[in-house]
Amino acid sequence: MYPTYGYAARGKETPLAPFEFHRRDLRENDVRIDVQFCGVCHSDLHAVRDEWHNTIYPVVPGHEIVGRVAEVGTGVTDFKVGQLVGVGCLVDSCRTCASCAEGLEQYCENGFVLTYNGNDRVSGDITYGGYSNQVVVDEAFVLRVPENLDPAGAAPLLCAGITTYSPLRTWGAGPGKKVGIVGLGGLGHMGVKLAHAMGAHVVLFTTSPSKIGDGKRLGADEVVISKDPEQMNAHANSFDLIVNTVAATHDLNPFLGLLRRDGTMVLVGAPEHDHPSPQVFNLIFKRRRLAGSLIGGIAETQEMLDFCGQHGITSDIEMIKMQDINTAYERMLKSDVKYRFVIDIDTLREAAR
Repeated sequence: MYPTYGYAARGKETPLAPFEFHRRDLRENDVRIDVQFCGVCHSDLHAVRDEWHNTIYPVVPGHEIVGRVAEVGTGVTDFKVGQLVGVGCLVDSCRTCASCAEGLEQYCENGFVLTYNGNDRVSGDITYGGYSNQVVVDEAFVLRVPENLDPAGAAPLLCAGITTYSPLRTWGAGPGKKVGIVGLGGLGHMGVKLAHAMGAHVVLFTTSPSKIGDGKRLGADEVVISKDPEQMNAHANSFDLIVNTVAATHDLNPFLGLLRRDGTMVLVGAPEHDHPSPQVFNLIFKRRRLAGSLIGGIAETQEMLDFCGQHGITSDIEMIKMQDINTAYERMLKSDVKYRFVIDIDTLREAAR
């Protein structure tokens, strides 16, 4: 067993605080990783505050993990000590169902295992995430991080990156396609960067005029203020794909009306409460589709990391100390971050000495 230091919430109304626990001894196919950086996802906040009503306390969040391999099990063949690697939202799945066989572990029909707040398939123990100095993960769920990428900026790719890359790839974003990204937060700013790199004509939708400059800097060809009906109407019936990253309840109808015939709007933001039901006629008269997408499988996540390596894409981040995580959560609620907090795990090691 490996003594491990992390930060955990012990209840939905308690702040994150230092927490000591043990990582399992290495199984044959396990990789032990010294965590260097961990992104702060809005899902972490939902989990800590039990807003999805499934949190098991104590909870150690963190599923945007980048670090170096420290040790490998006797059967590991794909990784070696010192290699730069990442771990995303999943650490296991059944590996036998139809979805797993297609490399879509995120849709595992027998239940995937989350990086934190999940149940280990072998021991049944609760999984703890990347707000910690080390993790132990089966090599099948470890990812290679391109060495040319800044490792801190690469950490959010493990969730924010793949969550937007997957629908862009699935629905064919690329040259000749008009793609909308709704929201310019942690997910949205990655969606803009990735859609631009894929060669699509990218339109950012935001409620904040102050984000126009950033949107264009990140790769948007146009920025639309979604509260302005005139700006919205100018794009009616014109989008092939809209990726909606907003994690707050809102009216979907104005965006559905922007889709061309057979266009698709994909929801990737996960609000605490459901969106109001969209108007049926808004869908049926143009054969429009409203869809959802959940992160990505391991193979697609590796493809995304390789794509980002080729194009030099990382997240725009603000580095924080582990001790400042509770303040970061409060700032995140106010959208006061551009565009992803990343924890420097060395600050956790220093505090634990």
